[in-house]
Amino acid sequence: MTNETIDLTNCDRELIHIPSLIQPHGILLVLQDPTLEILQVSSNTQELIGRQPEELLGKPLSDLLDAKQIKLIQQCIAEDFESVNPLNLSIKHQNKSIYFDGIVHRLDNIIILELEPKKAKDKTGFFDFYKQVKGTITRIQKAPTLVEMCQIVVTEIRRITGFDRVMVYRFDPEGAGSVIAEDTNQETPFLGLRYPASDIPKQARQLYTLNWLRLIPDASYQPVALIPANNPLTNQPLDLSLSVLRSVSQIHLEYLQNMGVTASMSISLMHDQKFWGLIACHHSSPKYVLYNTRTMCEFIGQVMSVELANKEASEDIDYKRQLKSLQTVFVESLSQAEYFLDGMVQLKSQLLNLVSATGVVICSGDQCIQVGKTPSEAEVHALLNWIKPHLHHNLFETRSLTKNYPAAESFKAIASGLLALEISKVHHNYLLWFRPEVIQTVNWGGNPNKPVEVLSDGSLRMSPRKSFDLWQETVQGSALPWKPCEVEAVIELRSLVVGVVLRQADKLASMNFELQRSNAELDSFAYVASHDLKEPLRGIHNYANFLMEDYADILDDDGIAKLQTLVRLTQRMEDLINSLLHFSRLGRAELIRQPVNLNELVPQVIATLNIARPQSEVEFRIPQPLKIVQGDRAQINELFSNLISNAIKYNDKPEKWVEIGCIESGSRNWEVNQMPKEFLPQSSVPSTQSFYVRDNGIGIPQEHLDKIFQIFRRLHGRDDFGGGTGVGLTIARKIVERHGGRIWVESTPTQGSTFYFTLSAEANR
Repeated sequence: MTNETIDLTNCDRELIHIPSLIQPHGILLVLQDPTLEILQVSSNTQELIGRQPEELLGKPLSDLLDAKQIKLIQQCIAEDFESVNPLNLSIKHQNKSIYFDGIVHRLDNIIILELEPKKAKDKTGFFDFYKQVKGTITRIQKAPTLVEMCQIVVTEIRRITGFDRVMVYRFDPEGAGSVIAEDTNQETPFLGLRYPASDIPKQARQLYTLNWLRLIPDASYQPVALIPANNPLTNQPLDLSLSVLRSVSQIHLEYLQNMGVTASMSISLMHDQKFWGLIACHHSSPKYVLYNTRTMCEFIGQVMSVELANKEASEDIDYKRQLKSLQTVFVESLSQAEYFLDGMVQLKSQLLNLVSATGVVICSGDQCIQVGKTPSEAEVHALLNWIKPHLHHNLFETRSLTKNYPAAESFKAIASGLLALEISKVHHNYLLWFRPEVIQTVNWGGNPNKPVEVLSDGSLRMSPRKSFDLWQETVQGSALPWKPCEVEAVIELRSLVVGVVLRQADKLASMNFELQRSNAELDSFAYVASHDLKEPLRGIHNYANFLMEDYADILDDDGIAKLQTLVRLTQRMEDLINSLLHFSRLGRAELIRQPVNLNELVPQVIATLNIARPQSEVEFRIPQPLKIVQGDRAQINELFSNLISNAIKYNDKPEKWVEIGCIESGSRNWEVNQMPKEFLPQSSVPSTQSFYVRDNGIGIPQEHLDKIFQIFRRLHGRDDFGGGTGVGLTIARKIVERHGGRIWVESTPTQGSTFYFTLSAEANR
């Protein structure tokens, strides 16, 4: 077959779809499309039709078949081969007709025609086929459970074919198989036995999904070669994946002989487009099954494949209803909870019941809530870090955690089974369910480990198992498997949680929209009200001055003092109105973004403040060059003016200093995650810069740090520290937010304060 010796150490690499060999019970012809010229032929034509293979090469197919049959094949080429196979064909030899089942399929630009001999011309029609399978299909559909359906199938297939043993062989998630139904006349039952995944290598499983039925009439056959071995058009071996005569692997034939099986037939069972299992038929002597009978069996297998979904859906129906009821409870509870963690914590027992777990861990951020029997918190964090890259569609499940995660050995008694669900990667919301180890005895059909055979030359060869007698193994480190309905319940739970979160987000977005609209209306009102109030206030101020000037000789000292107080009050009120007007304008004015060089702007601000406060002796520190930012120059100027003037004003030290600087995120003395979470920039990226204004002034008590940015909020008397309206920091926050940043303060009373602020990432360069 190949230059490489095939054994179990390399059988997964065996090219079983291109053996260039067929089984001897039929003939294979490779025809060029559309001329039907014979390009390749199996070397057994002399035995079956009395013609040498070399005599047929290069000849048209009409050299073998009459015109009527040629026309039939040409019509088939243009149709769906599945609906026309088999064809009733015959070849004349020595004035006698040899009848064949003709099976035809297309491969690229060639046609493959296979001929299987039969005793006479088959007159079986559709109604005969219908009568044979009607009762079987009805019983399959009426079967109340999956196992009962499988038992009906094996009984009917054995009745139709006459095999000694017919089994349904089901695969588990790891690829190992077990016999779940059997009908046999043999003394040794295989029912309940398991077989390792290595019994059916990967490429064989692939062929089972392409070609649903395979027959081996005699496992001791001598393979028949194709002449020539390679396809003349491609000079490559012919792909026989869809061939019914394809020769099978020598390893598989040895495997059958070790089982005492001479003839076999297998029918693939598919569920959800996956290879679910096999209907396996065994016979202790050679046995050929006609193509029509095989087609009948294949049809039964296809109906069974369709019914698998219905039967699995009907299993554990009461349990599934219970899960649906629990999901309703989850929706009701989570929809009333403000946060994910709070809602989940209220559902501790329901979370366990949802998948019949003995422990569950609810993770949100760095917080973990443990319910029932679970690993320690440190073990959970380490496990979660391992799980994250192994999630598939937000899910990870295993019944034997130690196989994939050796560190689980220390807690396998309580957590051998794991079902993990990712709710949100961004917010680190996860649910981990655990099941304990259940020590089991597994019945294998022979020792599942690969045996080593010592050859005559002393070399070692991995060979198929020779014994298929009951072989028991004690399995540790495994939990009961997670049922498909439990996994589905968990997937639906995530959808429910996400749905609740999205509804809450929509509600919050709606509230934010209304709040933005209200703020816009309030800004507009503040602007109009401030503007309209200034005129009557100015009148009051002017008339109070007129009264003092025109009636000074009439008014006594008390009257003049009261008028002076009125003037001061109107002046203060005008300052407040001007501040409010400025604040409202700030929210309405359009930003004029431009490059602003802080190395130029900050010294200008300091110079202006020194002119306004000539008596203040302050040391200004700028420890490193500042940045160029994109922003509104006037507003950024005002931002630094307010922060620096406050640093100067609220300082009672004999030696005052103010420091202005910039800190890159990722620098040795700063990380973005040091910023309070509520003040994190909306776009925290490595290039984020945080600017600061630091002083050695009077500081701010901790309980007032969240109040100082409120409008008109002062922490001192009206005239203390030079007075003020209490709007400066409110305006500073407004400017920062309009530039897409955040502002916050750190302060220690009597030692000083540091005001930090960021601008949007795109504002920095």
